Amino acid sequence: EAVTVLLWWEPFGRPRRLADCRRRYNISGCRLSADRSRFAEAQAVLFHHRDLARHGPAGLPRGSPPRPPRQRWIWMNFESPSHSPGLRGLSGLFNWTMSYRRDSDVFVPYGYLYAPPAPRPFVLPRKTRLVAWVISNWNEEHARVRYYRQLKEHLPIDVYGARGLALAEGGVVETVSAYKFYLAFENSQHTDYITEKLWRNAFSASAVPVVLGPRRANYERFIPPDSFIHVDDFSSPRLLATYLKFLDKNKPNYRQYFAWRKKYEVHVTSFWDEHFCKVCEAVRAAGNQIKIVQNLATWFES
Repeated sequence: EAVTVLLWWEPFGRPRRLADCRRRYNISGCRLSADRSRFAEAQAVLFHHRDLARHGPAGLPRGSPPRPPRQRWIWMNFESPSHSPGLRGLSGLFNWTMSYRRDSDVFVPYGYLYAPPAPRPFVLPRKTRLVAWVISNWNEEHARVRYYRQLKEHLPIDVYGARGLALAEGGVVETVSAYKFYLAFENSQHTDYITEKLWRNAFSASAVPVVLGPRRANYERFIPPDSFIHVDDFSSPRLLATYLKFLDKNKPNYRQYFAWRKKYEVHVTSFWDEHFCKVCEAVRAAGNQIKIVQNLATWFES
């Protein structure tokens, strides 16, 4: 039977055309709706955290009974704990979690690598520049801005976005593809919080990511160890700069960072259609067991 998934709020209050899950992701029997009058028939109701924080728990469905017996309430969040206000007081409300964390009930990463049936030959775009960084949310308190300030003392970095150059027409990927390295610096450091800065801005643009985020071991759960450079691999920004200059002059060493491309392709998750459709798939796969997420804040902040 078809699964109805109700979005209680459309993310960030922006109405959108909801995807045809079958056509786009080959997930059949899925009805997505933002129409609250369908609450009683929905097998799953999605609550986007940023909107929940804005409206407060008073904005949650009220009724008697408040929810139909087999209905799952799903907490959905793709921001890091540092940017997720109002987590306290949400214990015991939801049945499932959906986030970028691998231990979510519905795990949807910002991207992933997959092995295509027949690998396509990989062609490295022509590289004429050294290091790029695209940043929209500039905050002097962030570890990434502090690190950038030290790194730029030792090598040139082209900054795009809020405080820098304007991106060319083709956007991030086209601009970054002319660079050998990309600073995939996350706005905060948390378990599994590896965003489109790595998947799209670096990998899709065929630039080697220099990452600042969770520890190296955490990245290696998602991507090969020789596909990226971690700031923690160097005892100082100066030594990292020296290594990037070395790779700039040594083509064979630089090219080793693309060896994984013989086997894998990059999938960048598209917001929000893919997420909604994945919920249908999860509901269908889960059968009847219902659980309650007791300590949402404790889990998410761990």
